[in-house]
Amino acid sequence: MQETLGELIYAPWIYVLIALSVLLDVFLPFLPSGVIVIAAAAAAAGTAADAAVIAPPAPDAPLPTVCALVLCAAAASVLGDLAVYRLARCGSDRFDRAVARSRQLTGARERLGHALARGGGPLVVLARFAPGGRSVMSLIAGVEQRRTREFLPWSALAGLAWAGYGVGAGYVGGQWLGATWLGTAVSVLALFGAGALAAFLVRRRPAPEARAS
Repeated sequence: MQETLGELIYAPWIYVLIALSVLLDVFLPFLPSGVIVIAAAAAAAGTAADAAVIAPPAPDAPLPTVCALVLCAAAASVLGDLAVYRLARCGSDRFDRAVARSRQLTGARERLGHALARGGGPLVVLARFAPGGRSVMSLIAGVEQRRTREFLPWSALAGLAWAGYGVGAGYVGGQWLGATWLGTAVSVLALFGAGALAAFLVRRRPAPEARAS
């Protein structure tokens, strides 16, 4: 098992694994894409192999690079967002009925519509860190028939911010505590902490009607 994980983490396959996990977790939010990104970033820190949580398959095994990890995760994030956005646009009537039946989705629809109309796309960036927020924002943008140029730039910024934070947390954890289970766990907790804070801020932000009243 350790050898298999080592071959994945320390070889170009890690980029494929990250791309697939980040791309698909917009449909399956339970996929541990963030954990995979952090584990790869911890390996990229290049700490001592004898202390590594996942030992390299060979002493000269190539390490993942930070820039490549960020770009890979960010690109996969944007592609996943666009997939949900396009599906929601094409089936907007059916998705519209589904949204109308959910109080949470209705509130998100009001917030996102108001934010994009006023150029307030940072809400999309904030929601990227919240559990399931990426899926909800992409869905609502499609149902609302928002133009691609309104949604895509914020989706790209959100993906880049999330990928940069995840890779940065993993890399710093790897440098600080070594590429050990402890370093990886601390980095994962940092990512979950950012997600919890983002979820709190998104829920706290009132809808336009509530703000006006």
